[in-house]
Amino acid sequence: MSKQNIHIVNKRASYEYILLAKYTAGMQLMGSEIKSIREGNVNISDAFCFFKAHKKDGTEELYVRNMNIGTFKQASHYNHDTMRVRKLLLKKGELRKLKSKAAEKGLTIVPLKIFISETGYAKIEIAIGQGKKSYDKRESIKERDVKRDMARSSD
Repeated sequence: MSKQNIHIVNKRASYEYILLAKYTAGMQLMGSEIKSIREGNVNISDAFCFFKAHKKDGTEELYVRNMNIGTFKQASHYNHDTMRVRKLLLKKGELRKLKSKAAEKGLTIVPLKIFISETGYAKIEIAIGQGKKSYDKRESIKERDVKRDMARSSD
């Protein structure tokens, strides 16, 4: 089986947020979901992460919502729900750091990209983001245009 480079990127996240810290997490997926990810049939532009208390012992777990993993055509009636809430797998220390940062005013956890690791598992890169103001967004558009013009002039 050949290794394929799957990189689904959330371009909107870097435009909407100032990214402060990045983390890599695993995802708890069904079989048809990983097959759809390998096909590149994923949309994470509207996705966000949130903490939810575990029912039995009250520990907090991190989940991602509004991540659209398309249906896998060969899965027939064993297919998954495309918009279901998916659990993210992180170490306890990382979860504590994320929870304390997410509790601060104005900070949120956003998914940046989904990729397949060297071991073949689907991973998601998440970041703590602070929402940009409209003048910050205009500034990032100016920077992008200047870089594009410089690249054109050097060619």
